[in-house]
Amino acid sequence: MDELGIVGAVPAAVLRPNDPKARVVGRALTVRNVAAAAPVPEKVKAGISGLGEIEAHNLAEPGDVLVVQGVDQVSNLGGMSATIGHRQGEIGAIVDGGARDVDHSRAIGLPVWSKSVSPITGKWRVETVAVNKPVAICGVTVNPGDLVLADETGVCFIPRERASEVLQRARRNAAAEKLREEKIASGVPISELIAPKTK
Repeated sequence: MDELGIVGAVPAAVLRPNDPKARVVGRALTVRNVAAAAPVPEKVKAGISGLGEIEAHNLAEPGDVLVVQGVDQVSNLGGMSATIGHRQGEIGAIVDGGARDVDHSRAIGLPVWSKSVSPITGKWRVETVAVNKPVAICGVTVNPGDLVLADETGVCFIPRERASEVLQRARRNAAAEKLREEKIASGVPISELIAPKTK
């Protein structure tokens, strides 16, 4: 991605996986949340949740990854929402903000990468303002349908129209690394392992 001028990687220190063994590759299904304007007591009294990611679940296709620009320290994704998303074919969720019930998500096989984990409900504290529109995840712009890759080291977002380029470079780099590993295993001197600098 660096070679192609694509900025899209977020380390796991920022977006932590709830299951370090999980690996996902899918299409971004996006949600944008903001902090609710009204105070919590007013929202509770009105009894109307501001969370609207159910609309994203309604659009989900098998292989989608829910990508949420959210609010930190409160839940933008809980157990019931994760269960619905999983039923709809979603394979994971990326939350630039808080998530809760991560043990439940892990147990049903829906891995979640989030900035924080919190027991505090978002339904009175968060408002969903856009579904399937561009979002910003830790400074990276993500459009609906972009490629999402995530594992224990972090998350990568690749613009849909650049995916084939990235795949081609990744395959080339993987083949070169395999060759170097074989040379290391065979005892080739270190001086011969150092790749010459390219301009």
